[in-house]
Amino acid sequence: MHDKLILLIALGTCVATLFGGWLAMILRDRLHLILGFSAGAVLAVAFFDLLPEALKLAPANPSLAFAVAAVGFFAYTVLDRLINTHGNRHGHDGAARARGWLGAASLSAHSFVDGFAIGAGFQASVGVGTVVAVAVIAHDCADGMNTVNLVVKGGGSRTQAFRWLAIDAIAPVLGAAASLYLQFSGHDLALLLALFGGFFLYIGASDLLPESFHAHPKMLTTLMTLLGAVFLYTVVRLAG
Repeated sequence: MHDKLILLIALGTCVATLFGGWLAMILRDRLHLILGFSAGAVLAVAFFDLLPEALKLAPANPSLAFAVAAVGFFAYTVLDRLINTHGNRHGHDGAARARGWLGAASLSAHSFVDGFAIGAGFQASVGVGTVVAVAVIAHDCADGMNTVNLVVKGGGSRTQAFRWLAIDAIAPVLGAAASLYLQFSGHDLALLLALFGGFFLYIGASDLLPESFHAHPKMLTTLMTLLGAVFLYTVVRLAG
């Protein structure tokens, strides 16, 4: 019944993601500030969006949701270390590039889930679908910035960053389209959101946050991190 509306909103998330990536590209000289903002935004997505939603969908077993988030965090840690070890055999640049691509792939997978969540929300009701859509469109701009930042920080070229940005931008459209044919139970979706929450906690705390402050240990960088967190928190509160 709402198929066309769902796909139209998904296209809006695509535009928001591309806009965020474009901002990251033109502000490359201020990359440390953007990385600081991205770190706050990524951590805020986990703390204020993914994990709370997972707990709402599975209120009877919150310990399982946190356990899955922990699995996501440590699984990403292991993958990161393995990639880093393998990449060091081919030089530091190979390891950094692989880490950037892994982060961009995780963001793209999250964007797919975002698109699916829009469709699932509208299957529940127009009101729920609208709230989810507002939240997704607002933070997909930050997702676009994060995708470009991760690839560029890893030593990737602008062309490679744009390719990953395009993947991230089309992912919610594919997710929304999939929602018209597939349906997860609330329990399964809760575990999926918790898993990505763990991924994002690692990306923000162990990658973006230290990197943003390492070369530019200034108060402004810290303020940008707090601004990124406050921005995402405000978006989630207004949408919810």
